[in-house]
Amino acid sequence: MLAKSSTELVRQQNSALVLSALRRHGRLAHTEISDATGLASATVSAITADLERARIIEKSEQQATTGRGRPRVLFSQRRNCGYLITVIISSDSIQYSLVDYAGTLLDRFTEPRGEGGTAAFITAISAALERVVGRSRIDPGSVLLVSVSSKGLAHATEPVLVWSPVFGSQPVDFTHALGDGWSPKVILNNETLLVAGALLEREAKKPGRSETTLAALSLGHSIGLGIARANPAGPPEISAPNFGHMLHMPNGGLCRCGAKGCIEAYAGFYAILRTAFEVPMDTIPAKFVPLAEIDKIATRARQGNRMAQLAFRQAGVALGSGLSRLLSLHGHMPVFITGPGTRHQDLLQAGIEEGLAQTQVVRLGGMPMLAVVADEPSLVFEGHLNLAFSIVDQDIILSRPHHMQAAGE
Repeated sequence: MLAKSSTELVRQQNSALVLSALRRHGRLAHTEISDATGLASATVSAITADLERARIIEKSEQQATTGRGRPRVLFSQRRNCGYLITVIISSDSIQYSLVDYAGTLLDRFTEPRGEGGTAAFITAISAALERVVGRSRIDPGSVLLVSVSSKGLAHATEPVLVWSPVFGSQPVDFTHALGDGWSPKVILNNETLLVAGALLEREAKKPGRSETTLAALSLGHSIGLGIARANPAGPPEISAPNFGHMLHMPNGGLCRCGAKGCIEAYAGFYAILRTAFEVPMDTIPAKFVPLAEIDKIATRARQGNRMAQLAFRQAGVALGSGLSRLLSLHGHMPVFITGPGTRHQDLLQAGIEEGLAQTQVVRLGGMPMLAVVADEPSLVFEGHLNLAFSIVDQDIILSRPHHMQAAGE
């Protein structure tokens, strides 16, 4: 019995390796799959036969460039094996995307977030999910997973938003957004966690790059942080510590979370607005500040306005001080700065370096690499696909054992 269980586990692991290789590299021939996974040719043959029989992957032919000889047989995911829906929640809007099993984007639309409490919020998302499948005439039963992301604190094991800038401590349970006839798994992740995972994946594909740990710092209405570590034995380890609500200054400025002195209370958009206009630090923060308003303050700062310059300098120091604690706890790592706030990086940079320089780990080890990556929406979407498909591939292997023989025995 134990031998049979071990054989089944090996089969599942090898099948996951093959699907992961196809995700990473696209269509591959038999020998290319073997090279990418390190699996023996006979094992690859058995696995691809089983995956094809289970209608998870399919074969296609590519004619030789010379026009002579036998065409190459290539394997790829079967597009209609199932579908994924991503739901990306921003401060003022929600983006919905439908993706097939091969990772092809089929449909996308964005709606305003709307007003009201959590019940109205979930009702609007439920209606939008119905529109997603209706627009593409997809059976809700063929949706394998709904992947949701938001700023704020996500529950460790359930798709529940524990705290968010909009709803505060009112929990939002996204399983309630699925109507009758829906059966997919629902997952929820902090947005910056997904960004960190996508950045690690991008870095791994660059020739000569060997970054195994990195941090993603997201600047905007909220302040987010994600940490991603490569794991040679399995999927990367990705986390999203509550960086924006770490203490920066005891009894300091009032934060949207209700505490005083958080990093976000000095570095979020509402904090920059508050300082630039000399609003008392205990003023209740605005839930949403248009980016155009921060751009106006940035223009004034570049023109020499003292309070506008102070607002960005103060924000930079808070960010740098927080990053110094990150490095003290986790060691040196490159920091990739993303989000709409990157357009003001020239005004933040000196403050960030000032905050970092005040800690021993930086004085001894030097300033970490700080790199700006402006296109955060693309990173969020990539992070959704990377994480969601790793889950979907595992689930689909486990759910179709009757179609698959013991490959790898």
